[in-house]
Amino acid sequence: MFARPELFWFFIGLILLLAELVIPGFFILFFGLGAWITALVCLIWEPSVNLQMVIFGITSILALAGLRRLIQKKLFYNKDDSTHDIEDEFTGREAVAENNFGKEKVGRVFFKGTSWHAESAGEIREGDRVIIREKHNFKLIVEPKFK
Repeated sequence: MFARPELFWFFIGLILLLAELVIPGFFILFFGLGAWITALVCLIWEPSVNLQMVIFGITSILALAGLRRLIQKKLFYNKDDSTHDIEDEFTGREAVAENNFGKEKVGRVFFKGTSWHAESAGEIREGDRVIIREKHNFKLIVEPKFK
């Protein structure tokens, strides 16, 4: 296997790619890509061992620097973005009050088949339709819907 450097680099790349599946961090993948690029270079041209190491190092670092952020944006969502999307699912939507509540009393509203804790700056009566303005963890901030 050491007589054929392209096979050596291919298997090193394969081992690194498989290790990425087991080890968290999304980092080893790029060294696997660097090993495969080195294997391609060795298949086309027969560089010295020192040059193979340089090619491996440079392509791994370039892949890490150039692709990591791009791939993370595509595959893994940002926590801030997901919170915004979840809030959009609630904000501006209509719910129904399950009991009387207001400024000093926390109540409950029915939304999407579930009962939620709710607060309001205005008085809400049981059965009133309300508009959801914000969501804080498991509590909705609502206001009365004007007819």
